[in-house]
Amino acid sequence: MVAVRISSRSGLPSLLLYLGIGIAIGQDGIFHVTFNNAELTQVIGYASLVVILAEGGLGTKWKEIKPALPAAAVLSTVGVAVSVGVTAAGAHYLVGLDWQQSLILGAVVSSTDAAAVFSVLRKVPLPARVTGVLEAESGFNDAPVVILVVAFSTKGPMESWYALVGEIALELAIGAAVGLAVGWLGAFGLRHVALPASGLYPIAVMAIAVSAYAVGALAHGSGFLAVYLAAMILGNAKLPHWPATRGFADGLGWLAQIGMFVLLGLLVTPHDLYDDFWPAVIVGLVLTVVARPLEVFISLAPFKLPWQEKVFMSWAGLRGAVPIILATIPMVSGIEGSTRVFNIVFVLVVVYTLIQGPTLPWMAKALKIAHDPAEAADLGIESAPLERLRGHLLSVAIPGKSKMHGVEVGELRLPAGAAVTLVVRDEKSFVPAPSTALRRGDELLVVTTDQVRDATEERLHAVGEGGKLAGWLGTSGSGGESLAGPHVAHEVAHALKAAKKMGKADGRKGRR
Repeated sequence: MVAVRISSRSGLPSLLLYLGIGIAIGQDGIFHVTFNNAELTQVIGYASLVVILAEGGLGTKWKEIKPALPAAAVLSTVGVAVSVGVTAAGAHYLVGLDWQQSLILGAVVSSTDAAAVFSVLRKVPLPARVTGVLEAESGFNDAPVVILVVAFSTKGPMESWYALVGEIALELAIGAAVGLAVGWLGAFGLRHVALPASGLYPIAVMAIAVSAYAVGALAHGSGFLAVYLAAMILGNAKLPHWPATRGFADGLGWLAQIGMFVLLGLLVTPHDLYDDFWPAVIVGLVLTVVARPLEVFISLAPFKLPWQEKVFMSWAGLRGAVPIILATIPMVSGIEGSTRVFNIVFVLVVVYTLIQGPTLPWMAKALKIAHDPAEAADLGIESAPLERLRGHLLSVAIPGKSKMHGVEVGELRLPAGAAVTLVVRDEKSFVPAPSTALRRGDELLVVTTDQVRDATEERLHAVGEGGKLAGWLGTSGSGGESLAGPHVAHEVAHALKAAKKMGKADGRKGRR
């Protein structure tokens, strides 16, 4: 876990550290382990990518990504075509690769890496529009790139360009339909069926997301697009025990990255990279300085985005493990020169990740698009269903920068049918009065009926963002303005009574 801490503090994607570990274990490293199974690496890489896309989709906020979807969709299709063409031309005329190898190389490096983008960009305080476009692009563009790489890696004559475009469009449409359907059905089921143990919810969410990939692939659609969309729907569905689910997915994503990167480091043969170092630098320069800016500015021309944001997006096209995994496809297919393509991709990814990753915060500040990191943090709300009582217990954690600090319980103005029943402060719990002022670090137990659960969450988030003036600032999410107090719905009366007894008992213990 030392590598995780180093990557978090340095701004580098963890890719480089884990690749280094794999290389150190490999045949030119300390332990001289020989590993050359490209087919196994591809299978494990695909499985890891599914988990990483699921984790990324679960962490994607719909309100941020919704305005960015059209731009991300164009960038992931038209932009990919521009990038493939320009990069392939550079590889052919400047490096001397034949056209098949050049097209494979252009397609492979045209995919931005979800793991690299998610791990680096979420640490940079950017406008939601920029983050939304880049995250959605990294989730979307894997699908068309995989189709292109497979098509270019076939022996014999390739398909005509219009047949290839039609195939890509069909697979994307099927993958999107499957992802949306599986995500909606999964969210509906988890919200209406109480599982016997809270620990099953994280497993169920990840299982649903992974099943979207399986269904999409079986339907001859894009499984990668399906898993990302399904996970995004689940991540915005306000599911029970959400913080635990998010933590589980995050840990699983880290494990997938670690295993995938170490394996890729094992697969590469370092002493074979020397001859391909400068070709990789040249192709990477064409990709970074020419192809990526053209891709961004041509694709986003119909959208009214400031030039500063377009410049930043041009620099933020991070490549990671995904291009290296895709470079194993021609190796498995037995394409001539595929080992050289793999080596070029490996060097390109390492060199340009070292350059681009750490400079993104500086670039954001230089272009004056970085946001103030001290903005109010969102609340952490965990929901536990009370199926028999037709209610919900909401566990609300007030973060350090929340504007709910100083707000009195009565000033929350929760909908009728919801009430704050318990406050945990400094490891002591008590039943609050309407005049009790909330503080940073408090944890609240809020009981709601089924009917007002969503409105209660919206109101709590609104107060967390706008404080006491949430209603006047246009951030009120409440379905009603009545003060939550003794008039709590009959369905949760027993839960309220039990919570109050527990709070009084803990309060007496604390006063002793």
